[in-house]
Amino acid sequence: MSEQQETEQSYDFRAIQDRWLPVWEELKPFEVPQDASVQSAKPTKYVLDMFPYPSGDLHMGHAEAFCFGDILARYWRGQGYDVLHPIGWDSFGLPAENAAIKRGVDPREWTYANIAQQKASFRIYAPSFDWSRVLHTSDPEYYKWNQWIFLKMYEKGLAYRKASWVNWDPVDQTVLANEQVLADGTSERSGAMVVKKKLTQWYFRITDYADRLLEDLDQLEGKWPTKVLNMQRNWIGRSGGAEVEFEIEGRAEKVPVFTTRPDTLHGATFMVVAPDSDLAAELAAGASPEVRMQFQAYLDATQKQSEIERQNTDREKTGVFLDHFAVNPVNGERIPVWASDYVLADYGHGAIMAVPAHDQRDLDFALKFELPVRVVVNVLDEDGTPMPDPAESGIATAGEGVLVNSAELDGLSKNDAIAKAIEVLEERGTGRAATTYRLRDWLISRQRYWGTPIPILHAEDGSMRPVAEAELPVKLPEAAGLDLKPKGSSPLGAATEWVNVTDPETGETLTRDPDTMDTFVDSSWYFFRFLSSNDATQAFDPAEAKKWAPVDQYVGGVEHAILHLLYSRFITKVMFDLGYIDFEEPFLDMLNQGMVLLDGAKMSKSKGNLVEFASELSEHGADALRVTLAFAGPPEDDIDWADVSVQGSAKFLARAWRIAHDIELSGSTSTDFAAGDTGLRRATHQLLADAPGLAESYKFNVVVARLMEQVNVTRKAIDSGCGAADPAVRESAEAIAIILSLFAPYAAEDMWAMLGHEPTVSLVEWPAADESLLVQEAVTMIVQVDGKVRDKVTVSPTISEADAEAQALGAPNAQRAIGDRQVVKVIVRAPKIVSIVTKPAA
Repeated sequence: MSEQQETEQSYDFRAIQDRWLPVWEELKPFEVPQDASVQSAKPTKYVLDMFPYPSGDLHMGHAEAFCFGDILARYWRGQGYDVLHPIGWDSFGLPAENAAIKRGVDPREWTYANIAQQKASFRIYAPSFDWSRVLHTSDPEYYKWNQWIFLKMYEKGLAYRKASWVNWDPVDQTVLANEQVLADGTSERSGAMVVKKKLTQWYFRITDYADRLLEDLDQLEGKWPTKVLNMQRNWIGRSGGAEVEFEIEGRAEKVPVFTTRPDTLHGATFMVVAPDSDLAAELAAGASPEVRMQFQAYLDATQKQSEIERQNTDREKTGVFLDHFAVNPVNGERIPVWASDYVLADYGHGAIMAVPAHDQRDLDFALKFELPVRVVVNVLDEDGTPMPDPAESGIATAGEGVLVNSAELDGLSKNDAIAKAIEVLEERGTGRAATTYRLRDWLISRQRYWGTPIPILHAEDGSMRPVAEAELPVKLPEAAGLDLKPKGSSPLGAATEWVNVTDPETGETLTRDPDTMDTFVDSSWYFFRFLSSNDATQAFDPAEAKKWAPVDQYVGGVEHAILHLLYSRFITKVMFDLGYIDFEEPFLDMLNQGMVLLDGAKMSKSKGNLVEFASELSEHGADALRVTLAFAGPPEDDIDWADVSVQGSAKFLARAWRIAHDIELSGSTSTDFAAGDTGLRRATHQLLADAPGLAESYKFNVVVARLMEQVNVTRKAIDSGCGAADPAVRESAEAIAIILSLFAPYAAEDMWAMLGHEPTVSLVEWPAADESLLVQEAVTMIVQVDGKVRDKVTVSPTISEADAEAQALGAPNAQRAIGDRQVVKVIVRAPKIVSIVTKPAA
């Protein structure tokens, strides 16, 4: 019987899984006390995976993400750290509610059944979670603290309610935050084209933190992926310029307009306001009946368009003259005020000054409606020739140049002109330096059932009262009897017994706010709740936060680069300002994993290219699946399942396991490693020296490759006469088991037991490499002359390039080959090879 055949019979992953799962469940090796008073001499690490949504069983994306997070958690335990590695479920939200509606069941039933299924799969997959800290965001014990955070924000003036135009998902019948609208104008939830609708909604004032959110990204350079940092910076979108006050004839209050180019004010020949802005409605109301009718028709058409459509530069410009004129504050010129859909209501104050000569959209509009075009920046082409007049060419000159037709700004370059223009505006009291942001306040209210109730009571006179903290949580009513189908208003409004409340002191009838919170509120602080998940008295213990937080290592998908991460950073800064924590960034280091594809495409049931996690787990076992994912390539790269070999991983595990099995059969217990084979010991200690740096730089695939090499070297040592009883073989097997536990906890634990140790190998600190074994005494360096091997020289493995060149040129056989020829080049690849290139002597 061949070794492979015998091993395949001996290595039974199912039996090994069945052997160790109950042991780990009894030992609970990864639990850490939820008590800051419990002291440990060890340093701490908080390793966190982005928690899953319970939409069904785990899938291959989960398998990959939680594999990488677990590798890091296990690694840091091996380096002598106490590691917090918790798990929970992000269990509120539209998918659960929509699935429940489709199936005619309570969202709770669907949600918690999926959680149970995922938990069972996790149990077999064996991530090193602290199962004593499990949380579900749909539990009242969790969302009570969502409501507490809301009340703290309300007290601080960071939670407010206002009527405004919002993004409306016509399929899910609920509002969406700007961040939940995709680049093509569709809802990330339903895929429907998002439209605008005016509603009274709750917001968190995240814009108050815009500068801190932007500037603190500098602290994360080199720790977060550059792509994520850039996405956050672009989303916040800070722009400097000026706020200019325009007087509109017949209107007492001036209109502030933000511009990044106040130097071009002399070129502003008309004003454009967003048709869905309050200003447009006000001006239209004061216009002629004909204009009012035109405006209303135009507004109706605008509301059916997405922001993406409105911002499309290729669209023909449309608009309505509002029968009003504004006054240009720098030259007193009367300029007409128009409404046009290319201006958005939530940009600045919903109004712009139009400078058509130097902005293409303004120019297209001016040419369409025959409005004046005045050049105020003399822009030159590459040859130094003035660009053609935009009014004639139809092309706006948006580049830099010298100011013209601009009174006191004439002759100034862009930056100097901007500074001078702001100075002039401030002197005249018609403007000031200003900063604006792309970021908008976080719209948190949703018109759906399955979410956190907003803890606000409404009185008949329109006043609002926060629910007392002692009365939290405001629990969701039972779904039975409620129509959960999307209809544009919250189902909670129909829960009469729940929504109507009597004030016990005054007898006044109050109504609960019928909306629920955006589920991104749930995930914006869950990493704090893990610190005190069983504490009913507070959201989290500040002492536990001081001990564990911030999160040292965060693992998850890049698809959350804006929404979740931005909101988490915001809430963390609020908690800092409230005095609960002493840090302002929640996640110190971040790893974004790639996607798991099949034949180059994203997996999908509808496409018929789905690899089922459950079937892979059942067929190959957790260890082989985890090793395959780790070995497939760098974590940030996509993995194509068609290109990997789970069977190959299983064979590797069998070979590794066989080494410990052979040692057990030999009966040897010697740990006098120094008496073992020196060559094998060198390989073992080189692995121990290299693996930590590789793991910390996320080169998990390289660590697996090195383990494979070590298994082969050890197998070769056993089979070549060294024997399984050699202490160096045991030393190698122990190193393999310890490092292998990062990727294959079952096989590693079984190896550890066969080597005579108590469980669990996952808590064993890694042995330090013996530096004396890391120095190779000598290596053979090849010497080539004109492409042919002419000599071999024994050298130190650390030889310098200069010494290697000298030894190669001095080698006797190399000298004979060179003869009287002239050496023209020497290429050194120390300590492996030196290549000498010659030509005939002159």
